[in-house]
Amino acid sequence: MSDLQLEPLGQESALVAPAGSRARLLRRVLRDPIGVASLVWLAVVLLAAIFASLLAPYSPTENDLTRVSTGPTWSHLLGTDALGRDLLSRLLYGAWPSFSGVFVAIAVFVAIGVPLGVAAGYLGRWVDALAGRFTEVFLSLPGFILLLVVLTVFGNNQNAAMIALGFLGAPSLVRITRAVTVSVREEQFIAAARVFGLSDLMIIARHVLPRIRSTLIVQTALFSGVALFVQSGLAFLGFGPQPPDPSWGGMVGEASERLTSEPWQILPPGLVIALTVIALGLFGNVVRDVVSDTWSHSQAMLLRRTRRRSPPESGAAAGDAFLEVHDLTVVTGEGEERRRLTRSVTFEIGRGETVGVVGESGCGKTLTSLGLIGVLPPGVELDSGSVYLEGEDVTAMSSDELDRVRGKRIGYVSQEPTLALDPAYTVGNQLSEAVRRHHGLDRRQARARVLELLQMVRLPEPEVVARRYPHQLSGGMAQRVCIALALAGGPELLVADEPTTALDVTTQAEILALLRELKGETGMATLLVTHDWGVVAELCDRAVVMYAGEIVETGPVGELFARPKHPYTAALLRSNPHLAVERNGGAQRGRPVKPLPTIAGEVPRPEALGKGCAFASRCAYATPACREAPIALVSLAPGHEVRCTHSEKVEADVLEGASAG
Repeated sequence: MSDLQLEPLGQESALVAPAGSRARLLRRVLRDPIGVASLVWLAVVLLAAIFASLLAPYSPTENDLTRVSTGPTWSHLLGTDALGRDLLSRLLYGAWPSFSGVFVAIAVFVAIGVPLGVAAGYLGRWVDALAGRFTEVFLSLPGFILLLVVLTVFGNNQNAAMIALGFLGAPSLVRITRAVTVSVREEQFIAAARVFGLSDLMIIARHVLPRIRSTLIVQTALFSGVALFVQSGLAFLGFGPQPPDPSWGGMVGEASERLTSEPWQILPPGLVIALTVIALGLFGNVVRDVVSDTWSHSQAMLLRRTRRRSPPESGAAAGDAFLEVHDLTVVTGEGEERRRLTRSVTFEIGRGETVGVVGESGCGKTLTSLGLIGVLPPGVELDSGSVYLEGEDVTAMSSDELDRVRGKRIGYVSQEPTLALDPAYTVGNQLSEAVRRHHGLDRRQARARVLELLQMVRLPEPEVVARRYPHQLSGGMAQRVCIALALAGGPELLVADEPTTALDVTTQAEILALLRELKGETGMATLLVTHDWGVVAELCDRAVVMYAGEIVETGPVGELFARPKHPYTAALLRSNPHLAVERNGGAQRGRPVKPLPTIAGEVPRPEALGKGCAFASRCAYATPACREAPIALVSLAPGHEVRCTHSEKVEADVLEGASAG
């Protein structure tokens, strides 16, 4: 899982508001210039429609035969029509008939399309079949002709026509809603919700609808524009409000009769209709983007660059290491809700070196690894710092440049192999796609390389495995395929995020042995995220210990095991089951087995973090000074850094305990 640790950037310690709150949604929309412009225009038009009687300078039906077909003047800002009626007043009064028809159509469109589409996608079976027949029948009908029939039957009733339009448009929404609901229904959290005992109605309301709302927003916005065009078109043809009552479409129809002699009259209503339709579409897109960005989804998204990001310090230039991370700080939230998830993370990886990142869940390990490759979860972004890959700043790259780095120079192995593989394609197809993307091989060459990769990860019968789908693989085989996928581009750095977490003990040992062999064969550098000190001891040259989003100690693995200098590192080592077995001497007869030590407490919540050491609340060495100011990361030996003022005492106690044991 992504390790997210939230810390207030300022002195306020308010909790993060729910991502879907209306206030936050509005604030994010108002930060987008397109969102502001479209919202302002729609608000102005809607307010003009509601308060037309207060804003209009004249009655919409008042004739002034002394001022016929004039252009804009001080007394008539938009001019007059052929009967001397004020165009501005008629535009204002004509807005409400246009908008009211759109509201009716949208209400029917959503009321039919969303429930039926969600029910078809979630329940399936006969409900899905019934919804399919409904959409097929209505999509085969000639829509505009049916609208004319409805208007004829119901005596030119605009509401009846808009209800019919909603019915005719709903089948398309049913199909789209069904498709996105089916994809959400297959997610693992839906199965977990059923196991937890939630009813279908509760699952739909709390888990399905929030995940598909961005699609619904866009479809509703697009349909509202279509509805406005249709309503205006019907009014243009003489259906709807009858003269002398104004409507936007009716004004266009009247102006079109004098288009050659008085072209100005068609411009105000035509421009208002066009701008309103465009604003509806743009506003829907903006809201969709904001809603999608605030929802945490299992898929990764591109790292978002912002103007708030501060450049690296002048001294933080690229050095001789293969990968250099300088002051990497990742944040989430906006304004007062802005929180740090990692804080000034700095370390290096040499060519061919394996570095392990260790810590409890919630310490920022996974988030740091994702930040290195320019991939972060929705709503999370890089605030400051730089990542240098052989002297080239990865954080300054464009999306296209990052695409050439990811997979080609940096490979990534997920901790959940079943989610990393597309269930719709065979293993061979997915590996072939990656190989051809990075090396430009033809089909025959790509197939040969796929089999070579499967052999490289020690999979028996690679030809058979290449023809299988992900669901036909065991957990260990799927993880080996993910490793092969990461190696498809021939990367120089492999980022492995807890690659053995979901595997049994025997398979874990096989995967670790495979990673060790691959390191010897390819010479690639490796960043290994793990909870297991045994994995660190077996594979890593150096280790980085993280706590509450920052590095507390880093150094050679042998040095950390023998002489840990931070209380957190020492506590993690004491609670390591592998060392507990050694400490108890295995199965010793006649001697009591010592219980496995644990670390009291838990990683502090955001509001509990103060200015000083984040580990102070769980540390036996903590003094009041530890809580008063930040503790710097200092070097006590070549390659060994620690963030603690009691490091000497910690080391002495560890050595004393080792000698006593």
